Amino acid sequence: MFEPVRGNPYPDSHVQGDGPAPHPLLEPVLPLLGRWHGRGQGQYPTLDQNFRYEQEVDFSHDGRPFLHYEARAWLIDAAGAPVRPASRETGWWRVTPDASLEVVLAHPTGIVETYVGRVSGTGFEIETRAVALTPLAKEVTGTRRHYSLDAGELTVVHDMAAVGQPLQHHLTTRLRRRPS
Repeated sequence: MFEPVRGNPYPDSHVQGDGPAPHPLLEPVLPLLGRWHGRGQGQYPTLDQNFRYEQEVDFSHDGRPFLHYEARAWLIDAAGAPVRPASRETGWWRVTPDASLEVVLAHPTGIVETYVGRVSGTGFEIETRAVALTPLAKEVTGTRRHYSLDAGELTVVHDMAAVGQPLQHHLTTRLRRRPS
């Protein structure tokens, strides 16, 4: 009834030189390629206490002028043992000819964010241009993220304006690239 289907002939690449050649516009963000893993800390005025988490972040491409992005986090206790799943998001990073960034991220909690930003050396700054919410989503009115690479470590600082609070620090994560 169905004709045989081949495997995907255009797989994503997480490593330069493996898979399709990256689109030339991706040059400023190629250092992000890979699978990253690390730990972070979070806080927000509406939470009873600060929290710790581990996170995996994945940047890949399929030869077109955008990176695919996926992140998953889970809460950990004081000893580092997993407690429960936390955030999850997926999206795409596009680089324009002038090295501006356009980012779209979707969350399973009913939040979709569009960001604009810039590449500055080994730093990547993005800020929400718009936030769309489903009827049951938590109120988020804006976020700002700064990604920086230094000595093989990717640090992500995430500020958020949500549930009646102004834009302020929410998360800091330090990640290292996982071997391929």
